[in-house]
Amino acid sequence: MTINLRDVQDVYKDAGSDIIFATLDLKREDAAADKAMIADLAEHLPAFTNSMNIRYPDAKLAVAFGLSRKAWDYLFPAAPVPKELEEFQPVVGPKYTAVATPADLFFHIRSQNSAVPFELMSEIMTIIGDQTVTLDETHGFRYFEGRAIIGFVDGTENPSALDTPEYAVIGDEDPTFENGSYAFAQKYQHNMQAWNDLTTEDQEKAIGRKKFNDIELADEKKLPNAHNVVSQDNDGGFEHKIVRMNVPFSNPAKNENGTYFIGYARHWTGTKRMLQGMFDNSDRLLDFSTPETGELFFIPSKSVLGQIADGEL
Repeated sequence: MTINLRDVQDVYKDAGSDIIFATLDLKREDAAADKAMIADLAEHLPAFTNSMNIRYPDAKLAVAFGLSRKAWDYLFPAAPVPKELEEFQPVVGPKYTAVATPADLFFHIRSQNSAVPFELMSEIMTIIGDQTVTLDETHGFRYFEGRAIIGFVDGTENPSALDTPEYAVIGDEDPTFENGSYAFAQKYQHNMQAWNDLTTEDQEKAIGRKKFNDIELADEKKLPNAHNVVSQDNDGGFEHKIVRMNVPFSNPAKNENGTYFIGYARHWTGTKRMLQGMFDNSDRLLDFSTPETGELFFIPSKSVLGQIADGEL
């Protein structure tokens, strides 16, 4: 497997401290104009990002931009399609459903300075604002010690940065789209009152880890549907990993608290099996967390973004 990290969008870096997620739909009033607009974005996004990095080198800006299957088919009907890109379908379990909320475009912008994602997203909207409708914009933050808003350390099982390409970046199994990635985005609202009413011991059994020191519980001490049991993909007898980021968001005065999940993967099929495990087995965490969105996006390599900018797709 040959991966050129210089050709990969920021699918392997950490979640940052100040984060914007945005999903948008194309208005679809003029297909040619929409394609030209996306080409304009693909041309200018690297320059926008480079400018921000020059102006704020300590901000550690990271950006990922993607398109859904329905957007790809609309914009590039004659082009090849990434092998595993499909329209996300709801995952219906015995108690809960992972909803599907179609969207065309996806942005994940994060840094260590809240002004930087704001500025970059504003610049992006000068190009696409007139021809898109914003479906969701979520501003996330880094919680204490990098914990999820439910109080547990996040990303313990994430592969390290050096190992990430094997899990997050498409390889030579799909050479046309090598160095791209599949991103699954899902927004959850939490019932924090009900969660906080649990004892710490019961919370730990639900997650499968200790809350204070993040040590994994022995299997016999976990619930059968503990989160870190049913969310694994062990297809073929070994664990398949993805790069996952669970980003807290909150509007405290409205009592709105949640997690924006983003999973970057080399193979969408692995992420899909993880979702099926969670919802088919009624993950205990779902008793307190309600999915509000769900869509799959393809994150093109920088080379493919260049082809889009040049009108070659």
